[in-house]
Amino acid sequence: MVNIFSKHSFSVLLLCLTTWSAQAAEPVDYVSTLVGTQSKVSLSTGNTYPAIAMPWGMNFWMPQTGKMGDGWAYTYDAEKIRGLKQTHQPSPWINDYGQFAIMPTTRTVFNENERASWFSHKAEVARPYYYKVYLADHDVTAEMAPTERAVVMRFTYPETSEARIVVDAFDNGSFVKVSGNKIMGYTTKNSGGVPANFKNYFVIECDRPFTFVKTVDNGKMTDKTEVETQHAGAIVGFETKRGDQVTLRVASSFISEEQALRNLGEVKGKSLETVCQQGKNRWNEVLGRIEVKDNNIDHLRTFYSCLYRAVLFPRMFFEKDANGEIVHYSPYNGEVKPGYMFTDTGFWDTFRSLFPLLNLLYPEMNQQMQAGLVNTYLESGFLPEWASPGHRGCMVGNNSASIVADAYLKGLRGYDIETLWKAVVHGANAVHPQVSSTGRLGFEQYNKLGYVPYNTGIRESVARTLEYAYDDWCIYQLGLALGKSKKELKPFREHAMNYQKVFDKESKLMRGRNADGTFQSPFNPLKWGDAFTEGNAWHYTWSVFHDPQGLINLMGGTNDFIQMLDSVFSVPPLFDDSYYGGVIHEIREMQIMNMGNYAHGNQPIQHMIYLYDWASQPWKTQYWIREAMDRLYTADPDGYCGDEDNGQTSAWYVFSAMGFYPVCPGSNQYALGTPYFDKMTLHLPGNKTLEIQARNNSSEARYIGGMTFNGQAYDKNYLEHKDLLQGGRIEYTMQTTPNRQRGVNEEAAPYSFSKNNTK
Repeated sequence: MVNIFSKHSFSVLLLCLTTWSAQAAEPVDYVSTLVGTQSKVSLSTGNTYPAIAMPWGMNFWMPQTGKMGDGWAYTYDAEKIRGLKQTHQPSPWINDYGQFAIMPTTRTVFNENERASWFSHKAEVARPYYYKVYLADHDVTAEMAPTERAVVMRFTYPETSEARIVVDAFDNGSFVKVSGNKIMGYTTKNSGGVPANFKNYFVIECDRPFTFVKTVDNGKMTDKTEVETQHAGAIVGFETKRGDQVTLRVASSFISEEQALRNLGEVKGKSLETVCQQGKNRWNEVLGRIEVKDNNIDHLRTFYSCLYRAVLFPRMFFEKDANGEIVHYSPYNGEVKPGYMFTDTGFWDTFRSLFPLLNLLYPEMNQQMQAGLVNTYLESGFLPEWASPGHRGCMVGNNSASIVADAYLKGLRGYDIETLWKAVVHGANAVHPQVSSTGRLGFEQYNKLGYVPYNTGIRESVARTLEYAYDDWCIYQLGLALGKSKKELKPFREHAMNYQKVFDKESKLMRGRNADGTFQSPFNPLKWGDAFTEGNAWHYTWSVFHDPQGLINLMGGTNDFIQMLDSVFSVPPLFDDSYYGGVIHEIREMQIMNMGNYAHGNQPIQHMIYLYDWASQPWKTQYWIREAMDRLYTADPDGYCGDEDNGQTSAWYVFSAMGFYPVCPGSNQYALGTPYFDKMTLHLPGNKTLEIQARNNSSEARYIGGMTFNGQAYDKNYLEHKDLLQGGRIEYTMQTTPNRQRGVNEEAAPYSFSKNNTK
């Protein structure tokens, strides 16, 4: 029997991997990077890929199974790998930019189909900080370990005269040159949102000299040492004996070739083992902000896999210059500017719980992100709503206001908040001239009528109205904190109540409203899209984050409100897909989950379960939270019930596992849910520690019988952010039947603007 593994491969395996056991001491050992990768256009189970990366890293790496330019770049059911790709993709729907691929082969081929190799998940190791796969058609074992802007790769070859490394700079205009033991070049492959001068410059340094060199010009091999063309590439190689290992050190830059060489310093002189261990340490540091104890290993795997997803985006889009100063290439004006920049996130998704999670556990990162938002506004005239890497036309709303307000109101400082104030006010009264999803499309009519009309050519008008109203409330709250005048704040205070303008008392649902004040007719509350965004009236009616009590009043009181909440789960998963002309994946995901018309696979309704806290029936929140967590999340390749979406669906799980959720970012309150684990320990800023203990906890004992906070009985249905930051101990006594006496008085309900609007 021939041993195909060298002692070095075995040592890195021991170093970087640990067994899946209930006794594993380190959080990263529970992470599965393959969760959510069994996806397709018609049915998303996450639409994720194995991101081999550092938390919030500038560059991610992944095995590429899809064809060049395919948003589904890695799918679990694929049979072949085409390369190890540097990726910046936040979503298959948004697709990638600045990508290039490296592939070890034992044939002199370039075409992605010809170089592709069969592989098996049984011979694949995928961790956040380390990837390894056996490429069967080439008898090559490939490994890689990343830093924030670089990666170390190692290829173990068989005995061959054609040990090759293929570098594919992709087909949107690219450049490759081979010099000594280096391959340098750039790729411009993108899907939009970039200036005309956009390039991702890369450098690849090999630890042995090349004895074979070819460049590739639009598919044709040449003897040139450099090629600048539509689709450039290179093939380099050498002879190897069995077990010979070749190490590559790779880095890239959006600024220049010189900066790419500077970024290579992140791995200079470092072995794969060293980078792997450093990466593992970093992941444990980040994931270790939450320690979990539980006897169910599948729950631990699901939790830490979700937390891993929650700290990938938004990604760094900045670098360090020769003086160690933070600089960035601006995806908005194409210039190199000082300061932070982050990208690859859609605020329509992530304002809900992803950014609140950062504010609670990783405020030092969101402080940098807020500084980056200042630069985005200064360089483009708008805050982003969907950035990848620049402004992208996607989704609705003006939820950058929530991102800015929630951070400042939760105590983040150290950035130019006055510029951000100007930015949110401007964004509420303008629309980007090229990207209509940035700013507020329809702001003129919204400011005049109090809603975006259904019949004036602006789609998804109710969704826009509801989110604009919440965003106005966020701006109002931020302005109060900044001491702005009553005159300046009056429009935002008034507009925060605009959700009332699209409420139909007849159906007790939100409904499209025409410019003349009449409601749209006919009206089908099960119709997806149209007046709503990726949902229907049953989903979007609850998007009154800042004023659930006001919504209760509109519906006719608590009993009617509860009946409407209950109906979401009791109404069958019927739908009208006529707006889209077919069943979109979000509809299908709702249909097959057997939870009525509850559509957790998409974001608009994810907070709705918590609204029972406002209606004196918190035990229903507790019941449905457990149902969603147990039924809709696993640590398997089909482990999500819809798009994971840049950490939002994961952050919902992380918060819900802690037992509370930020229904209304900006209120500094968390609606109470139910604790999922026996014990959790949160390591908070200022070396504070918060322990969450659930006694008698089990899948059946999901109801809170009693609760204490720092030894004192606690009967509210919410927790205050400032109290959590002080640390302490929350202790629950769980039981199998609802406690119908706890949290039922009016004072137990969380914040509502209608009740608190006294200033």
